[in-house]
Amino acid sequence: MSWDPVYQLIKKIPRGKVTTYGRLARALKIRGGARTVGHAMAATPSGAGIPWHRVVAAGGRLIIREPYGSKQRRLLESEGVPMRHDRVDVASCEWMAIARGAKRRGGSVAAGAPRRARSGKNILASKKKRTPKPRVARPVPRVI
Repeated sequence: MSWDPVYQLIKKIPRGKVTTYGRLARALKIRGGARTVGHAMAATPSGAGIPWHRVVAAGGRLIIREPYGSKQRRLLESEGVPMRHDRVDVASCEWMAIARGAKRRGGSVAAGAPRRARSGKNILASKKKRTPKPRVARPVPRVI
Protein backbone atom coordinates (compact mmCIF):
# COMPACT_ATOMS: atom_id res chain seq x y z
CA MET A 1 0.00 0.00 0.00
CA SER A 2 1.26 3.46 -0.87
CA TRP A 3 1.20 6.10 1.85
CA ASP A 4 1.42 8.97 -0.65
CA PRO A 5 -2.17 10.26 -0.04
CA VAL A 6 -1.40 10.48 3.69
CA TYR A 7 1.84 12.36 3.08
CA GLN A 8 0.20 14.74 0.57
CA LEU A 9 -2.48 15.70 3.09
CA ILE A 10 0.07 16.14 5.88
CA LYS A 11 2.06 18.53 3.66
CA LYS A 12 -1.04 20.78 3.54
CA ILE A 13 -1.10 21.33 7.32
CA PRO A 14 0.02 24.96 7.86
CA ARG A 15 2.61 26.07 10.40
CA GLY A 16 1.18 26.50 13.88
CA LYS A 17 -1.64 24.01 13.26
CA VAL A 18 -1.98 20.33 14.15
CA THR A 19 -4.33 17.50 13.33
CA THR A 20 -4.93 14.06 14.76
CA TYR A 21 -4.29 10.60 13.37
CA GLY A 22 -8.04 9.90 13.47
CA ARG A 23 -9.00 13.06 11.59
CA LEU A 24 -6.50 12.23 8.84
CA ALA A 25 -7.91 8.71 8.60
CA ARG A 26 -11.46 10.07 8.37
CA ALA A 27 -10.51 12.62 5.72
CA LEU A 28 -8.82 9.98 3.57
CA LYS A 29 -11.36 7.24 4.38
CA ILE A 30 -8.59 4.86 5.36
CA ARG A 31 -9.56 1.42 6.60
CA GLY A 32 -8.08 0.75 9.99
CA GLY A 33 -8.43 4.36 11.06
CA ALA A 34 -5.93 6.17 13.21
CA ARG A 35 -3.79 3.09 13.74
CA THR A 36 -3.18 2.76 9.99
CA VAL A 37 -2.24 6.44 9.74
CA GLY A 38 0.17 5.79 12.61
CA HIS A 39 1.83 3.04 10.56
CA ALA A 40 2.14 5.47 7.65
CA MET A 41 3.71 8.05 9.95
CA ALA A 42 6.20 5.50 11.24
CA ALA A 43 7.27 4.87 7.63
CA THR A 44 7.71 8.58 6.82
CA PRO A 45 10.80 9.00 4.64
CA SER A 46 13.32 11.40 6.14
CA GLY A 47 14.26 14.42 4.09
CA ALA A 48 11.02 14.41 2.09
CA GLY A 49 9.72 17.64 3.63
CA ILE A 50 6.80 15.97 5.42
CA PRO A 51 5.86 17.87 8.61
CA TRP A 52 5.37 14.70 10.69
CA HIS A 53 5.47 16.66 13.93
CA ARG A 54 2.09 18.32 13.18
CA VAL A 55 0.18 15.05 13.67
CA VAL A 56 -0.75 14.25 17.26
CA ALA A 57 -2.90 11.68 19.02
CA ALA A 58 -6.46 12.25 20.20
CA GLY A 59 -6.69 14.92 22.86
CA GLY A 60 -3.39 16.45 21.75
CA ARG A 61 -1.19 13.75 23.26
CA LEU A 62 2.36 13.44 21.96
CA ILE A 63 2.81 9.69 21.65
CA ILE A 64 6.04 9.44 19.70
CA ARG A 65 8.82 7.83 21.73
CA GLU A 66 12.17 9.43 22.49
CA PRO A 67 14.34 10.87 21.04
CA TYR A 68 11.76 12.03 18.49
CA GLY A 69 9.14 12.86 21.15
CA SER A 70 11.16 15.76 22.53
CA LYS A 71 12.03 16.83 18.98
CA GLN A 72 8.32 16.92 18.11
CA ARG A 73 7.62 19.05 21.17
CA ARG A 74 10.43 21.50 20.30
CA LEU A 75 9.28 21.80 16.68
CA LEU A 76 5.67 22.46 17.71
CA GLU A 77 6.72 25.04 20.30
CA SER A 78 8.92 26.79 17.71
CA GLU A 79 5.85 27.10 15.44
CA GLY A 80 3.85 28.69 18.26
CA VAL A 81 1.54 25.74 18.99
CA PRO A 82 0.09 26.23 22.50
CA MET A 83 0.86 23.43 24.97
CA ARG A 84 -0.92 22.56 28.19
CA HIS A 85 1.09 20.33 30.48
CA ASP A 86 2.27 17.52 28.16
CA ARG A 87 -0.44 17.99 25.53
CA VAL A 88 -1.12 20.24 22.58
CA ASP A 89 -4.08 22.58 23.07
CA VAL A 90 -5.92 21.09 20.08
CA ALA A 91 -9.01 23.27 20.52
CA SER A 92 -7.08 26.43 19.65
CA CYS A 93 -4.87 25.14 16.84
CA GLU A 94 -6.54 22.16 15.17
CA TRP A 95 -6.44 22.11 11.39
CA MET A 96 -9.58 20.75 9.82
CA ALA A 97 -8.63 18.11 7.26
CA ILE A 98 -12.28 17.60 6.36
CA ALA A 99 -13.73 20.43 4.31
CA ARG A 100 -16.36 22.48 6.09
CA GLY A 101 -19.86 21.35 5.23
CA ALA A 102 -18.70 17.89 4.20
CA LYS A 103 -20.68 15.07 5.70
CA ARG A 104 -18.85 12.92 8.18
CA ARG A 105 -19.68 9.33 8.83
CA GLY A 106 -23.10 9.39 10.41
CA GLY A 107 -23.81 12.93 9.20
CA SER A 108 -24.56 15.81 11.48
CA VAL A 109 -27.37 15.55 13.98
CA ALA A 110 -29.12 18.67 15.19
CA ALA A 111 -29.78 18.84 18.91
CA GLY A 112 -32.97 17.03 19.72
CA ALA A 113 -33.48 15.74 16.18
CA PRO A 114 -34.27 12.04 15.89
CA ARG A 115 -31.47 9.89 14.54
CA ARG A 116 -32.22 8.24 11.24
CA ALA A 117 -31.01 4.98 9.79
CA ARG A 118 -29.72 4.78 6.23
CA SER A 119 -33.22 3.84 5.13
CA GLY A 120 -34.47 7.18 6.48
CA LYS A 121 -36.57 5.61 9.24
CA ASN A 122 -36.47 7.01 12.74
CA ILE A 123 -34.16 4.71 14.72
CA LEU A 124 -35.37 5.73 18.15
CA ALA A 125 -39.04 5.20 17.35
CA SER A 126 -38.53 1.87 15.62
CA LYS A 127 -36.56 0.12 18.35
CA LYS A 128 -38.52 -2.79 19.75
CA LYS A 129 -37.58 -5.36 22.28
CA ARG A 130 -36.64 -8.56 20.60
CA THR A 131 -37.43 -11.84 22.23
CA PRO A 132 -34.51 -14.23 22.27
CA LYS A 133 -34.78 -17.41 20.24
CA PRO A 134 -35.36 -20.50 22.34
CA ARG A 135 -32.29 -22.66 22.79
CA VAL A 136 -32.43 -26.08 21.27
CA ALA A 137 -30.72 -28.96 23.04
CA ARG A 138 -28.16 -30.51 20.75
CA PRO A 139 -27.23 -34.17 21.05
CA VAL A 140 -23.78 -34.79 22.50
CA PRO A 141 -21.61 -36.95 20.22
CA ARG A 142 -20.65 -40.27 21.79
CA VAL A 143 -17.01 -41.21 21.95
CA ILE A 144 -16.38 -44.93 21.70
